[in-house]
Amino acid sequence: MTAETQHLHHPKPFPKGMLWAAAALITFSIVIALVGRLTDFGTVRNPEATPRAAYDLTFADQADGSVVIASAASGDPVIALDPGTNGFARGVMRGLARDRKLESIGQDIPFRLTSWSDGRLTLRDLATGREVEVNAFGPTQIETFVRIIEAAASQSAAAKPSAQETTQ
Repeated sequence: MTAETQHLHHPKPFPKGMLWAAAALITFSIVIALVGRLTDFGTVRNPEATPRAAYDLTFADQADGSVVIASAASGDPVIALDPGTNGFARGVMRGLARDRKLESIGQDIPFRLTSWSDGRLTLRDLATGREVEVNAFGPTQIETFVRIIEAAASQSAAAKPSAQETTQ
């Protein structure tokens, strides 16, 4: 034997039992995934929720660094986020605005902030279809969006004439 053939020769081949065990494990994993997908066994589904309230809003950066959130229907300001505050909300809005910019979509189409019957809050970009589930980021991050939806609700209630006002 030459030095070259000695180097290529392995004294112990890889155990075939290990190869069969690995193949069996991979096959088992694929079968379990298929069974779960076809039968919904082991899957978690959120119950169907209905929207409690939904508000179409626009966001505008101001020269002083604040962000004014306005009703898309009336154009009236709903709430302003002061400069240097509400970093999470600003980040979410900036991300949605970046997606619009990449797709060359203007700011004419509003965003929809929705409160759901199961307690979730979502912010959906009606232009791109992208949706952010605010609750996924924890309770402290939800506060700003709760304030926004409460401000939108009170503005909406103030804009609607009461039954007493319409009869006079």
